[in-house]
Amino acid sequence: MLTVGDKFPAFNLKAVVTTDPKTAFTQVDNGTYKGKWLIVFAWPKDFTFVCPTEIAAFGKLNAEFADRDAQVLGVSTDSEFVHLAWRQNHADLKSLPFPMLADIKRELCAELGILDKAEGVALRATFIVDPDGIIRFVSVNDLSVGRNVNEVLRTLDALQTDELCPCNWQKGEEVLKAA
Repeated sequence: MLTVGDKFPAFNLKAVVTTDPKTAFTQVDNGTYKGKWLIVFAWPKDFTFVCPTEIAAFGKLNAEFADRDAQVLGVSTDSEFVHLAWRQNHADLKSLPFPMLADIKRELCAELGILDKAEGVALRATFIVDPDGIIRFVSVNDLSVGRNVNEVLRTLDALQTDELCPCNWQKGEEVLKAA
């Protein structure tokens, strides 16, 4: 699995950005959000139970990430058509403010090293990638356990200080000073 300090892999994937079939699809690649921090999170399968709770939570905090010059990107191994159908049929996903990437060839998930060995789907992985394309944070949960989106935001805040941040540090608190 790729980890902190590694370059995030090149990708070029079809994404779903609306519920309208006429405007739903677009291509997203490494250069689409050049110069921004990326919050890339993967989920196992569309039309499941834990996944929409996480996706909706990222949607609710999307403005907070955007205020920090970060772009949220969700990804699974489902197709863009499955993403579209799910968005159209799940109340919490209809107005998502970020792209849902379709990694149907499993290339990005394989390069990241986040494919579940038994199921062949993406693990619940989260990557924070800096504007230079370097992974600065990685977290992976078991398929049955949702992640904490507030913790991802807190970690982004800490990384953006470029300072030493103690345990449970929150934006606006003092950072540590090396003696």
